[in-house]
Amino acid sequence: MSGVSNNLTAILNFIAILASIPIIASGIWLASKPDNECIHNFRWPIVIIGFLILLVAMAGFVGAYWNKQGLLAVYLFFMAILIAALLIVLVFAFVVTRPDGSYAVPGRAYKEYNLQGFSSWLRNHLTTSGIWHNIRTCLAASDVCIKLAQNYITADQFFASHISPLQSGCCKPPTSCGFNYVSPIMWTNPVNQMADPDCYSWSNDQSQLCYNCNACKAGLLGNLRQEWRKANIILIVAVVVLIWVYVIACSAFKNAQTEDLFNRYKQGWV
Repeated sequence: MSGVSNNLTAILNFIAILASIPIIASGIWLASKPDNECIHNFRWPIVIIGFLILLVAMAGFVGAYWNKQGLLAVYLFFMAILIAALLIVLVFAFVVTRPDGSYAVPGRAYKEYNLQGFSSWLRNHLTTSGIWHNIRTCLAASDVCIKLAQNYITADQFFASHISPLQSGCCKPPTSCGFNYVSPIMWTNPVNQMADPDCYSWSNDQSQLCYNCNACKAGLLGNLRQEWRKANIILIVAVVVLIWVYVIACSAFKNAQTEDLFNRYKQGWV
């Protein structure tokens, strides 16, 4: 009976190994995005947790396959910690990305973004002057805005496009300023500069654009929100599978322990 429980635990840990793969993939996908490349603290937590789950699940598989009860106990302890950590990250990400600062603009397919519409935690940790200086420099060195000039030529093409929040906020001035379109990253002759303080921050200098604008900060948060919301779907499925695996593995481990104790008792009685 103990062998059956261990075989079941080995199978469950193989499933946990498989469940760790989409977690790692989601983390790598998030880390590869231009906004996350400029926010180092946001890049790797999911990847690290995913790899740790993979290693712990492999240890559990080895412990079950070769009937190493001590290794199984260590596996159950650390897997509980990792599942709890993943749950905390998921809940935290859901809470801080819940507010949506986007708003529709007449005559535009894309949306624009208001910094005050996002969570105060994100604003305080990503858009304060000291932190934003480094992020702004990183964004200016990226090809986020250059791609717009390569992909769109006419104003009609650009206005009908579904550009990312980051591109909407950083690569062009706010629509309310009334700038005239020359290219996606070149605008002239604003007719309503008083409409938004960002109107004065806009520059046709390719190293400046709207990187100093509140709209750019809001676009960065909008990008993070979209990406984390997509990743959360995969992570929720993975964590549900891991919890299911963990509960059954705990039950199998207890059954194996009980059977071992009973067998020792019988041997001692005989």
